[in-house]
Amino acid sequence: MRREGYELMVSQPQVIFKEGPNGEKLEPYEELVIDLDEAYNGPVIEELGRRGGRMQDMGPAGEGRMRLEYVIPSRGLIGYRSQFLTDTRGTGILNHNFAHYGPYAGAFKGRTSGVLIAQDPGQTNTYALFYLQERGALLLPPGVPVYGGQVVGLHSRGNDIIVNPSKAKKLTNIRTTAADEKLFLTPPLALTLEAALELINQDELVEVTPKNIRLRKRILDHNERKRVEKLRGQGLEG
Repeated sequence: MRREGYELMVSQPQVIFKEGPNGEKLEPYEELVIDLDEAYNGPVIEELGRRGGRMQDMGPAGEGRMRLEYVIPSRGLIGYRSQFLTDTRGTGILNHNFAHYGPYAGAFKGRTSGVLIAQDPGQTNTYALFYLQERGALLLPPGVPVYGGQVVGLHSRGNDIIVNPSKAKKLTNIRTTAADEKLFLTPPLALTLEAALELINQDELVEVTPKNIRLRKRILDHNERKRVEKLRGQGLEG
């Protein structure tokens, strides 16, 4: 569809729930098998526990390697593959298959990091991005058009913040040593469609165009988004 010139908005993948014989809520579970270096056991076990996984077995899988077997809700694996590769430094192997439907495991905490959200339409520049990269990982290089509500980076903390990636340096007639310093940017994260779908939260979308893959908030207007978040926190969304 991208080759034909279509533009799409894609939301986070969702599992299909079922209703049990007594009216209870059921969700799909997966059998998960992981091979990894012993040194990375701790972060992986901690993260799988946070995602509702229950360990079934743990044992050696060769010299310096371990094998972990889990039963985990399918929801818990959404967005986990990129986190798993980070936690194992790219050396882990992860396989999973559908097992059965079981009792609903409750709400899970989503992505642990917040995002940097563009304040207004504009074009990114080196000066603004240089100071933004101190707050987290950037998703865009300089010279790229952005719009209000677009996600331009991942915050190093858990909350979302509104930033101005188009902020230009104020010009003065005073020359200083600092003015001559070069600004160096860390290369932005290059997201594939699969990685972007794993990364987003429920209140975000992946914008897919023939030439670009962008992340954005579902609600672009900042004030409206805050209002909806407040209602959601009070259980009044609708």
